[in-house]
Amino acid sequence: MLTTNAYRVSIGGQSVTKCVHNYAISRALSRAILRGQDPQEVEAMPVFQFTSGDRLAYSQRRSVYVWGYAGGGALGRLGLVRRRQYKFGSVLPPIECRSAPMKSDFIDYKTKVTDVSAGFGFTVIAAVCPDSPHRLFGTGINTDCQIGLQSDPRPPDKPLACLLKPVAIRLPIGSKDRVVRVSCGRSHTICLTSAAEIYSLGNNAFGQCGRPVVDNEIYFPSHRIHQIKEIDDKVVDVVCGQDHSLFLTQNGSVYSCGWGADGQTGLGHYRNQGLPVKLKGDIEGEKIVQLSSAADSVLALNDKGDVFCWGNSEYSQFESITDEKQLNIPRNVTFSHIKGKVVNVCAGGSLCAIVNDLGNVYVWGYGILGMGPKVDHLKTPTLLPMPLFGANEFNPDVKVVRVEGSFNHLAAITNKGDLYMWGKNTDGCLGLGHRADQYFPFRVCVPAFVRKVSLGINHTIIIGSSLV
Repeated sequence: MLTTNAYRVSIGGQSVTKCVHNYAISRALSRAILRGQDPQEVEAMPVFQFTSGDRLAYSQRRSVYVWGYAGGGALGRLGLVRRRQYKFGSVLPPIECRSAPMKSDFIDYKTKVTDVSAGFGFTVIAAVCPDSPHRLFGTGINTDCQIGLQSDPRPPDKPLACLLKPVAIRLPIGSKDRVVRVSCGRSHTICLTSAAEIYSLGNNAFGQCGRPVVDNEIYFPSHRIHQIKEIDDKVVDVVCGQDHSLFLTQNGSVYSCGWGADGQTGLGHYRNQGLPVKLKGDIEGEKIVQLSSAADSVLALNDKGDVFCWGNSEYSQFESITDEKQLNIPRNVTFSHIKGKVVNVCAGGSLCAIVNDLGNVYVWGYGILGMGPKVDHLKTPTLLPMPLFGANEFNPDVKVVRVEGSFNHLAAITNKGDLYMWGKNTDGCLGLGHRADQYFPFRVCVPAFVRKVSLGINHTIIIGSSLV
């Protein structure tokens, strides 16, 4: 990695400090001498430290960027969906889609964001705001009260099925507690607090909220926020699939509940499950460190780099170990041709991906896999060339550190904080400035060091670190 240093020049009698790479310093000083400057005078000039050219020097202040479908309020930008008055009197229609990243106006420099999640047409943000006692906020579709019971503050106090900007979700937690993890499914939300308490909101038709199913239960309007207490060990992560939920504990055990028609609960049956139950199968006795599920397929990773799978396999996701279209119990899957240790797994709708410790990405399944328009089906993990993620002779140390998936598209984050996306570009959800599908990984122009990305079916939200 090239380092940077400061040099002094004088323009119009004023001192200006610029940041340049080491190889350019000699040229800069030569130019200063050619301008007739006294070397001693130059040396005596004050030095001002500005941000270096290294993107890793970004501050810890977090910003949130959003893009994709805005019509339902999932982007939380009221100006996108409100009719706008043009200066000559005409009224412009609202913008339904935003195909390029834009900064969320809900997050300011005083707000500390801890996590975000994109559901099916709604977004949930975990944050600490100085002007609010609440720790969880939501925007977008709320037809099942997946972002809590929200109502119009004006009479007659009517419940709202759609929110156009973020509003507080009133969790029954202490004033010093905060939400450290949040995950959203099709119409339910699961969050984890700093006190290791788990809360669920929204539709529980299949038991995905971790409580018994109630026949003919009405979810809108509903003020119910359920605390899940049936898990013995401390929960450190929560993951929502389409209509099921997964819980990862401190000792590496996995619990699940919800819809099980494709075996996605991994409990050895295809029935729905209300209360969370511990999974067995090949993961029994293993220390699982990561879970991934965007729809009905699940991938899990243990501390040794072994991969486990269960759920839907209609698109050859697990064909290397079974001919069945559904797998209802965790099975170990080995990939002998993959070099290095697997450090990240991703299970999308019909797409799967893994990342090894060398920073390489392997993809398989069905859809736009990143291998071009002629490759839409792979039964075994196949390597994506690293130059697609910015690696070249000038940047040989580029590595992918994480891949996230949705139903029809994927996203990768590199160690440089760059975001790459590819797949179906529904409503501009890839953030590339257009709505055409993307057949190879392409860098998204986000003015921040990307820390996390969450993919909905047609919108995207990220957390990034801004410049000082």
